[in-house]
Amino acid sequence: MTTESSKNPENFPENKVKLEENLKRIEELSARLMQVMSHRSEPRSSLQGPGSELYVRAASAFVAQMMENPSKVVEHQIGYWGKSLRHYLEANQKLSEGKLEAPQDRVQKDKRFSNPLWDNHPYFNFLKQQYLLNAEAVENAVGDLDGLDVTEQKRIDFFSRQIVDMFSPSNFLGTNPDALARAAETDGQSLVDGLENLVSDLEANDGNLQVTLADKNAFHVGENLATTPGKVVFRNRMFELIQYTPTTKEVHDIPLVIFPPWINKFYVLDLKEKNSLIKWIVDQGFTLFVVSWVNPNASYFDVSLDNYINDGYLTAIDVAKSICGTKSVNAVGYCIGGTTLSLALALQSKRGTDDIGAATLFTTMTDFSDQGEMSVFLNDDFVDGIEEEVIEKGYLDSYFMSRTFSFLRSNDLIYGPAIKSYMMGQAPPAFDLLYWNGDSTNLPGKMAIQYLRDLCQNNLFASSKISICGEELSLKDVQTPVFAIGCETDHIAAWDASLKGVSQMSATDKTYVLSQSGHIAGIVNPPSKNKYGHYTNTDFSGTPDAWKVGAEFHEGSWWPRWKEWLADKSGPLVPARTEGSDAYPVLGNAPGQYVLEGAAP
Repeated sequence: MTTESSKNPENFPENKVKLEENLKRIEELSARLMQVMSHRSEPRSSLQGPGSELYVRAASAFVAQMMENPSKVVEHQIGYWGKSLRHYLEANQKLSEGKLEAPQDRVQKDKRFSNPLWDNHPYFNFLKQQYLLNAEAVENAVGDLDGLDVTEQKRIDFFSRQIVDMFSPSNFLGTNPDALARAAETDGQSLVDGLENLVSDLEANDGNLQVTLADKNAFHVGENLATTPGKVVFRNRMFELIQYTPTTKEVHDIPLVIFPPWINKFYVLDLKEKNSLIKWIVDQGFTLFVVSWVNPNASYFDVSLDNYINDGYLTAIDVAKSICGTKSVNAVGYCIGGTTLSLALALQSKRGTDDIGAATLFTTMTDFSDQGEMSVFLNDDFVDGIEEEVIEKGYLDSYFMSRTFSFLRSNDLIYGPAIKSYMMGQAPPAFDLLYWNGDSTNLPGKMAIQYLRDLCQNNLFASSKISICGEELSLKDVQTPVFAIGCETDHIAAWDASLKGVSQMSATDKTYVLSQSGHIAGIVNPPSKNKYGHYTNTDFSGTPDAWKVGAEFHEGSWWPRWKEWLADKSGPLVPARTEGSDAYPVLGNAPGQYVLEGAAP
């Protein structure tokens, strides 16, 4: 765990100089740390954790359980004490025998403890085993609580797990063998570099901690990301419309318009040439338009879902129709972009129009009766706090959405990266997907509350009627042919909830595909990689579980299957179109201006 220079006494002066340099850097960094923390904007407490009522309910349930069923509590305690005591005695037995080795390891494997020292070294092994025994005890105790409804139980499970994960011995320098070894090998340089990374992250986020996940200097949108050739052919206050340059001599007559979520930027579909869905679509002979949403600021406070539909969806469709000379388009909506596309489909049915001939939904929720893992953040304690935040500031800062999604995978997106950056002193990796993940956007105030209250909490679109653009809309109003893709391990839009929504649509032409992997990888799944397969089933009559049991599994990406479906609904082949028209002249090159900007001026 030491370097040659540390072992050799002759190198002591050299080490001393380095130590003095590091101490000086620590002083400078400490001053910067104090400076940024003195100007830290304290987030409102209602956005920092669940309301106290949840913990009161949990405590009351535990007390009631002790009174009504003390044997269950005693059973938990005796089981935990027995495992802990046996582990302690076995560890001491090894030491009493003069063996500097760990006792038998009975806990489950955990990727946080991959260093062999966690298994072989008596100190680190004792910490690991005892921590995992403690974690198991908390999980069992919380899981066996009676007297809580399903929502309360799910929230207690989630937030207790967050606390347990936070106290993992891998998260602390003195109990992390990787970080200690790195500090010794670098004569403490790794700790100085880690402090530099910590201070830089705090400075970048007004004193609030948000771990940088990717090297921000490794990528430049329009240079090595989002490089598929195209032109901006329209711009308004809400979005830019990009028409991509054709790569085939002929294209299908009906154009395709993609509506990405405005929670993130569109180029997740165009990260690199080899995994770009945008390039692949163009190469298949489709005229492709993609919406690039603006990043809102406080001036967008009054922007609602109505504005996104009228000034976004319907406007983009009209522009695409005009440029291509068609009576309709086909459309794709991703995540919340798909939810809003579904509202637009219902609106189309109500108004008796046929501007959208066929629709594709990527990981889209339309029935929010089961919000999956996101449900823990959708109770009034959090939503009330968000409402207070947007009334005060006019918008919901991207920091809160980014942090929320990160906590759904805290070990992978918070603690793991923090260990590498702050304790190991490592620079963030040059990872395009993580770079995009950190390039998030704000949400308009009115739209954020409308989405959370009307759709997520009250589920008006599926359960009754939601008022949009002067019409009362229901999920059953959707009659347009639909091709929907869910993702098997999606932690944002659970596939079974997605399927449940599609099942309620009145369209007679419905296709549902379940892709392996998660919210991004299940969608950005090029055929060339042959990585993730998918399931299909045409029977929507039963439960999602029944649908999956009866589904047929197919190796490889769902993209070719979708292409076949889309081509059938895109008309005959016509000569490839140039970008723009007399009515909509080219305004600039893809990827446009909005994707490069922060919040709108």
